[in-house]
This record gives sequence, C-alpha cells and structure tokens, in this order.
Amino acid sequence: MQYTIFGQNSRQGSYVLLIEIDRAVKVAFGKFRKGEPLELQPGHYLYVGSALGSAKGRFPLAARLLRHASRSDGRAAHAVRNALLDLFISWEYRPPASRGKKKLHWHIDYLLDRKEAEIGHVLIFPGEKRLEPQLARVLAAMPETSPVADRLGAQDAAAGTHLFRIDKLEPLLPCLEKAMPELIRQG
Repeated sequence: MQYTIFGQNSRQGSYVLLIEIDRAVKVAFGKFRKGEPLELQPGHYLYVGSALGSAKGRFPLAARLLRHASRSDGRAAHAVRNALLDLFISWEYRPPASRGKKKLHWHIDYLLDRKEAEIGHVLIFPGEKRLEPQLARVLAAMPETSPVADRLGAQDAAAGTHLFRIDKLEPLLPCLEKAMPELIRQG
C-alpha cells in the first residue's frame, strides 16, 4: 500500500509525504534563503501540507497530491501517482482531460522534481480542518525527526518547518495514530 488514510474520504484535507532520497543532493528551494541550495543526505524525509480550497466542484486534495506526485517537463511521475489517482477516482474525483505543464511553485516542488527524490508513501488526513500546523508540531516533537531548515515549506506559518528528516520510520504511524484525537480536537 502506497498510502494510509486517517478518516473518511473528503475533497479537502492535510497530508504527510514520506520522501526517499537515494543519494546526496543539493536543492535550491525556489527563493527560500535567496535561492541558496541546501544539501540533503540520503534517507527519509517528511513533508507536511494541506489542500483546503472550497470552490464548488473542486477536489483540492486530489489535485494537490497528484501534482506533488508529478514532475515537470514531461519526466516520469512518482510511482505513487497511479495509486493516488485510483484512490481519488474511487472517491468520485474526475481528473482533467489533460495535465498542463507543471510549474515549480511551492518549496517542496523543487525537491519532488528531482530524480533523486521519490514519494514512497502518503499519509492522508481527509477533512475540512487544517491539520498542517498540528501535524508539523507532532512530527517536530518526535525524537526520530529533525528539521531540514526553519520555515522551509512553512512560509505561511508563524514558526517551524514542514520538511523533516526522519531517522527511524517504525514509530511514525503509531505516533500519528496516538495523536489523532488531539489533532482533530485542535483543528
């Protein structure tokens, strides 16, 4: 299984991407830190995001996750993309007839566009509540995680980061499952 769902299907939601980097890579995250590249070592990383647009008939969660799972310039998509597409179609998402060219916009786009990075798993938190800040706090509190850079991927947040390196994956799901009641109550 390439994804885990916490809750019932919804057009909106928050998510955590588990990203695997297979070799050291220097990435300039757009204009973050004036375009100065950050070196990321091989290993596992977590990115927290949300997609909560409310326009009638839209499906922001599907659109955002499928966008993350795509690469620019017609290069091969992340392997998880087809599984996500099948999932969202089962939730009555209707994909557009054609995908336009992907433009790099969010900080995470610059990492996900690299061939060294692959989305290995997606944790999906469907619902109208914005859980992104709470998820970032839960991940930051785990002893297995460390922030990549303050404010990276979190320019709209008051503090913190949305991109973490994780040293051991085993505690991740139990930690999130334990935190879910509090996350929902806070959201």
